[in-house]
Amino acid sequence: MLDNLEKIALDIKQFDVSNSANLENFRIHFLGSKGIVKALYATLKDVPNENKREVGQLINSIKEQAESKFSIQKEIFENQEVIGNKLDLTRPAQDESIGSRHPLSLVRNEIIDIFNRIGFSVSEGPEIEDDWHNFSALNFPPEHPARDMQDTFFIEKNDIALRTHTSSVQVRVMENSTPPIRTISPGRVYRNEAISARAHCFFHQVEGLYIDKGVSFADLKQTLLYFAKELFGEKAQIRLRPSYFPFTEPSAEVDISCTICNSKGCNVCKYTGWLEILGCGMVDPNVLDACGIDSKEYTGYAFGMGIERIAQLKYKVNDLRLYSENDVRFLKQFTSGF
Repeated sequence: MLDNLEKIALDIKQFDVSNSANLENFRIHFLGSKGIVKALYATLKDVPNENKREVGQLINSIKEQAESKFSIQKEIFENQEVIGNKLDLTRPAQDESIGSRHPLSLVRNEIIDIFNRIGFSVSEGPEIEDDWHNFSALNFPPEHPARDMQDTFFIEKNDIALRTHTSSVQVRVMENSTPPIRTISPGRVYRNEAISARAHCFFHQVEGLYIDKGVSFADLKQTLLYFAKELFGEKAQIRLRPSYFPFTEPSAEVDISCTICNSKGCNVCKYTGWLEILGCGMVDPNVLDACGIDSKEYTGYAFGMGIERIAQLKYKVNDLRLYSENDVRFLKQFTSGF
């Protein structure tokens, strides 16, 4: 048995692999499914127990020798083939395929950059939240309709849910920070809503929070006007309408002049010339106190906007569903030029 193994090892060493055809014959003869190496392993069961260790090691050595010779010679032939293929410098060049960022990522990054320039940091948090951070700390009363299953995707009874807004991140920041606080919280949120051209069951938000001594509603309005003009250009206009949110008082809805129809009226802005882009207001003192911030010493404002709606205005997209359908024809329109 040992003499036979030595002879096989010598055969491997002397086998002519001077061309690709011989190399393939070498592979089939020694390493193929019906080759010598596989047959050697099959005979190992007939070897006496006291010799199995020695014989098994020799067979492994033969296999490694064959595999090594095959892989080395194969690489030599492949390199020779590459070198042998001459490059035709007269052949027209092919355009490189350039990837593209998703339009929501483009808008998200632009929004973050705008607020970074005026001192806002970025905060992130979990998408699965408890009742305290998603509702209670934000002054949602127990009977508030947002706690109903029709608006929220609950995971465990009424305690754990997919977050309905990134305000939950602001709660975490207030609990673990000392004013002044100036931060934005971008992220994905979930609401149990009917999917249409204007709404979806999941979407993306950027929410902002500024808390310090002497913060006023005028500060909030000036910040939002600056944001609108930086994102949509100097001609952009905003208007504030009184509204209600449990966590702000007073509260307002912010509309921007519709860029899709240039304020002339279209199906996206419901023919009003204005499109709602965010909600805002002064942080309710109850929220400050719940998060351990003295509401008698500090005031603050908060705002939240949907990235899909901003992208809809910026790129004149008339259907929010396009952002999540992965249609390559749509996404290729945002391919970078460099």
